[in-house]
Amino acid sequence: MPYIVQGEPSLMTDADADRRYERYRDKDFDYDYPNGLDLKPGSKFHNRLRNRIWTRANESNMEMKKRFSSWREIDRVLTTYVTLDDKEKALKKKDDRKPVSVIFPYTYSMLEALLTYMSMAFFQDPMFQYEGVEDDDTIGAMLMELVIRLHCAKNKVPLALHTVLRDSLAYGVGIGLPGWRKVMGKVPIKSTIVNESGIGTSSEQMTNYVDGLVFEGNDLTSIDPYLWLPDPSVSSDKIQDGEFLGWIERDNYMNILSDESSNPSIFNVRYLRYKQDKRSTLAGDHSDRDRKAKGGGQPPTGVATHPVDTIKMYITIIPKEWELGESEYPEKWFFALSADDIVTSCERANHNHGMYPMAVASPEFDGYSITPISRMEILYGLQGTLDFLFNSHIANVRKSINDMFVVDPYLVNIKDIEDPNPGKLIRLRRPAWGHGVDKVVQQLTVQDITRANIADSGYITGWMDRISGADQSMQGALRQGGPDRLTRTEFQGTRGSAISRLQRIAMLISMQFMQDIGTMYAVHTQQYMSKETYVKVVGRYQDQLQGMFNKKNVRVTPNDLAINYDTIVRDGSIPGGNFSEAWVTLFSTIAQTPELYQQFDIFRIFMYIAQQLGAKNVEDFKKVASQTSVTTAPDEQVLNEAQKGNIVPLGG
Repeated sequence: MPYIVQGEPSLMTDADADRRYERYRDKDFDYDYPNGLDLKPGSKFHNRLRNRIWTRANESNMEMKKRFSSWREIDRVLTTYVTLDDKEKALKKKDDRKPVSVIFPYTYSMLEALLTYMSMAFFQDPMFQYEGVEDDDTIGAMLMELVIRLHCAKNKVPLALHTVLRDSLAYGVGIGLPGWRKVMGKVPIKSTIVNESGIGTSSEQMTNYVDGLVFEGNDLTSIDPYLWLPDPSVSSDKIQDGEFLGWIERDNYMNILSDESSNPSIFNVRYLRYKQDKRSTLAGDHSDRDRKAKGGGQPPTGVATHPVDTIKMYITIIPKEWELGESEYPEKWFFALSADDIVTSCERANHNHGMYPMAVASPEFDGYSITPISRMEILYGLQGTLDFLFNSHIANVRKSINDMFVVDPYLVNIKDIEDPNPGKLIRLRRPAWGHGVDKVVQQLTVQDITRANIADSGYITGWMDRISGADQSMQGALRQGGPDRLTRTEFQGTRGSAISRLQRIAMLISMQFMQDIGTMYAVHTQQYMSKETYVKVVGRYQDQLQGMFNKKNVRVTPNDLAINYDTIVRDGSIPGGNFSEAWVTLFSTIAQTPELYQQFDIFRIFMYIAQQLGAKNVEDFKKVASQTSVTTAPDEQVLNEAQKGNIVPLGG
């Protein structure tokens, strides 16, 4: 079956290109295109390249759109916003104190619990750990870990990682793009001016600020799943096996023009000035995240802003077939197509790791789908049932609290009955005078048939807890109900099972996402780091590095990081998650048994217990060697004290 391109702009014929690029024909900005290529908008080579990029982007977008309807429902649930019908709008307008339909935010509560666990698992310090492969690589791996730790702090990597984790749980895929960020600004340069005179010599310290590199390092950008353009022929855990991988980046004309001025690999940006609509037809606001604010649709534009959508894509190509080189073997190239019309970047991808610089967290992956179902989608049906039970009860209560009467309009003044003010006087009409009032007005009996809905809601939320793995203990609430009190053993067992389920999810994310990002960070540091930097010696290598350099701040040069390394994959556990108080008992037993403390490192056991109990700065309380008093004693005295458990050997 032939592939059908839908939407506009589609693939362009030569006649279409002549019409579309007519506005650029008399413009010539004298760009120096890479490798002598003819990439001026409107040229035949430019049009062929544009069509090849567009074909892949459109093909991917058509496949991704199949998931947008489900994702929009998740957005609606997580934003807890309901569009009111006309009846409820009139009710709120009449009395805004009366309740109307809502989304019961239980799915949101479970997402918060899952995100809390994932944040604790991956936001540990350092976020990425490395070990040297050979003996000569040991120190370099320690320094690499400290340098990337500094990058993560400076560039606020945990913020982007939090978005990736949230997307992976809400949509089934969380996409992250590692990059190398350079911050330019004013750098202080200190100098000494020496003044010589007949009296003597004097010096003066001065500081000048010059333009330079303030900071460089790894960063992380989260990609909106609605704007992701993967190869749909591979699964979410094997994106590196696809023939292309891209995304749509929303920016503005001024930012892109600034990038062109400092980056020689970007060109043709000035042609965008002459295109009225610079957005991509593939980048409409398909989500419902902003439904409450603006009702979805395309983002607003005006004369004050000039948004530009750019399709950015890595494609594995044969350069000779694309007329981009002489090689007949596959190579990875990077392309950028702005406003669906103008190619603004075309270069060979030169990352030393040889991968597409992108990673995907997909904890519910099935090994086959590019967009697997998410944890929140699994719960969507139960969330809908919960909303129905709650809202139907509210609607019934709202109806019941309004007095409803059966009235004989021949005997009573209807206008007096309709008066809502308290303390009112209801007048009878003349035919009812003198006959009493007991049969004039009768209140209609109303039964609350939804009384059991609230109890049923608890049943639904219980099943949602079981399915999600984020039970009430993970959400910060204890078990409710039951004839017996919640025992300590029951709580520890239940919480331990829940943590094990969440640990499995974290392990998958660690292997899918964190391992690839950690590897790319190390390679980018080796490849792009251009100047020395200083790192603070902290963490698990503090003793070794301080003993070697005898200082708290160490200077690291690019040459120091030219090593072979292994990226350590975290096991998905959180501090204290697998901790048992049996460790405290074991510690006491080992400390009091000479045969045991001679075989085990009692100091490291104590450090482990303290860390699992939540202490983050145990190292601050360690004795400094210069402050430790050393005394000598006869061998018999030492042996007697050791048998009593009063002293233990250093180092276990």
